[in-house]
Amino acid sequence: KSFAYVVFLLFQILGAVILGFGIWILADKTSFIAVLQMSSPSLKTGAYILIGVGGLTMLMGFLGCLGAVNEIRCLLGLYFTCLMVILITQVAAGLVIYFQKETLKEELSHIVETLIENYDPLNDDERNLQDAWDYVQTQIACCGWTGAQDWENNKVLINQSMTAYPCSCSNSSKDLQVDSGFCNLDVPVNSTATYADWPVHEQGCMDGVEKWLKDNLGVILGVCTGVAVIELLGMILSISLCKNIHSEDYTKVPKS
Repeated sequence: KSFAYVVFLLFQILGAVILGFGIWILADKTSFIAVLQMSSPSLKTGAYILIGVGGLTMLMGFLGCLGAVNEIRCLLGLYFTCLMVILITQVAAGLVIYFQKETLKEELSHIVETLIENYDPLNDDERNLQDAWDYVQTQIACCGWTGAQDWENNKVLINQSMTAYPCSCSNSSKDLQVDSGFCNLDVPVNSTATYADWPVHEQGCMDGVEKWLKDNLGVILGVCTGVAVIELLGMILSISLCKNIHSEDYTKVPKS
């Protein structure tokens, strides 16, 4: 039982982490998550699901402890059932993401391309979203989604004949203090220019995001595996406790 208490406590901690992650997705306004969260309703829905799963996981940890302490078989059975449903849901979600990754990638590309096309430093209504994308380009040292050429579709830059460029893309030391809005070219060529004339990073943010995922793939898989192992362990312990409670109750029956 002592080992079971430790596992149930781990579930409460795990639930708190999942709950906190869901809240962070909704509250974050300065990273790539913010770009997705403010542009894609599906990510908001996912964040609410994480909050719900986190709260349910914490509740299950409490029910598991309560069932183990008081030897209540129905609580342990409920704990096992909910845990099995969550584990199956997680596996199904992972399979959906894996087989739909190209569709998700296209949706993400469309979101970012629309953001770049409509980027306007004077538009206060989209300030948080634009600041989040500037933060991404600054931190990853990238420009555009596939490359700096994406910014040639920006309406403001078209009106300025491409004689300005996004400051957050800059690889020039003089622009280090400016990480948002547009910067002007020092020497425009015949009052017109192209992205090739801009002092910006060549790498697109898509490559930067994919590189980040590959670099952190081991950590992501490790966390997912750890969560699955804890869930399986909880299921095994709940079933074992149910059987032990049944055996103990049977031995307490007086012999005739």
